[in-house]
Amino acid sequence: MVILTLFDATNREITKQWQFDQSRQIRLGRAPENQVVIDHPLVSRFHAELVFTDSWEVINYGSNGILIKGEVVQKAILTHNTVIQLAPNGPLIRFEQVLTPIVCQHQDNPSHQLFCIHCGQPINVLKTVCKYQILKVLGQGGMGTTYLAWTGQELLVLKEMNADIAHSAKAQELFEREAKILKTLQHPGIPQYQDFFWEEGQRYLAMELVHGQDLEHYIHQHGPVALQQAINWMLQLCQILSYIHSQKPPLIHRDVKPANLLVSNVERQIFLIDFGAVKEIGSGGSTRIGAPDYMPPEQNQGKPVLQSDLYAIGPTIIFLITGRNPSEFFQLTKNGYQFNLDSIPNITPAVAQVIHRVTAHQVIDRYPTALNLSQALARC
Repeated sequence: MVILTLFDATNREITKQWQFDQSRQIRLGRAPENQVVIDHPLVSRFHAELVFTDSWEVINYGSNGILIKGEVVQKAILTHNTVIQLAPNGPLIRFEQVLTPIVCQHQDNPSHQLFCIHCGQPINVLKTVCKYQILKVLGQGGMGTTYLAWTGQELLVLKEMNADIAHSAKAQELFEREAKILKTLQHPGIPQYQDFFWEEGQRYLAMELVHGQDLEHYIHQHGPVALQQAINWMLQLCQILSYIHSQKPPLIHRDVKPANLLVSNVERQIFLIDFGAVKEIGSGGSTRIGAPDYMPPEQNQGKPVLQSDLYAIGPTIIFLITGRNPSEFFQLTKNGYQFNLDSIPNITPAVAQVIHRVTAHQVIDRYPTALNLSQALARC
């Protein structure tokens, strides 16, 4: 099904909407014989045509042209939520493609099966959002709920902004910032951005699905890991942090913690997820955000720096090798409040030294970059 929505170019208010269930060719223009009739002086009698072959595309026939993302095009592939402008300063048409789900009716599938062993269709679809069939809830946080979603071709993660904060301007800013920044990132340790769109006033972000388990659940299920394994995972995390810190402008994740680190089932590779708190250096603001047990003092004061992300690696190592909340080890010592590691038998003096330095109270006393921290960990 295709939905076309006409917007006023000035105030972006919806003025009209059309729905096409079976059409593979849709004509737009001022003349009454078009399927989409738009009475506007800048619109030609037959201005444009939407055609479906392997995918939907728009073809210009109007004398004033069409624009997508501010650029004049003669022909262009359409994706969900593409906005077509009919002539410079002309009306706006939003293109939406909504798939009608085909749900399996077979009754003899094993429990917890997502897809039918007979027909391959989803067994239970909780709801359909745009082209995404939601199969199950993966998790819920303060900002959003994540779902396992099926497009008809692949499984993805779909993040929905929580309804209770949807009217908060700050929450909207953070959610849209996450989508904007994820779209620019290309790293094997960061799930790939797929889509960002609105549906019935709600915001959604679609991302690559990583088959794995977050480290918080992993430790709770399997118990503490060997120190060497913890270091190996943190070396991978250092590579990811080095990448996001080297962006222009540099990015701070602000929510590094075991629950936001996925280990993949097959390659045992670490992925950094949940960029809902991500911030560009120099973007202003002093919002206090992050996990208290993994957050340094300056971030608690709303003044994070790049080393604030590195700080979290110290308590993360403690959690991975003990299975206990790192706050249990944060005590008043002769050098002030710091992590007291004396009661952890499997930690080496070299690793203890790294943890003390990366979690130093003053930023200047910590490792300056993720590369420096990585080199120190590698020597352990």
